[in-house]
Amino acid sequence: MTARARKAIGSVAILAFLVFYMGAVSTLGDHVPKAWYFQLAYYVIAGTAWGAPVIPLIAWMNRGK
Repeated sequence: MTARARKAIGSVAILAFLVFYMGAVSTLGDHVPKAWYFQLAYYVIAGTAWGAPVIPLIAWMNRGK
């Protein structure tokens, strides 16, 4: 597979994942207690946790340049 095809597939996959992730985070965020410190902790963790599943995909996209 060419590097261009891997990057195109990876870009679409990342966008699809982020759409799903944003929906899940906002839905679960409705169930977080309304105290500001719980909300802050939840959204800080959720805002950074999306990177963990994307890192292997980015590595695959950049393999064999």
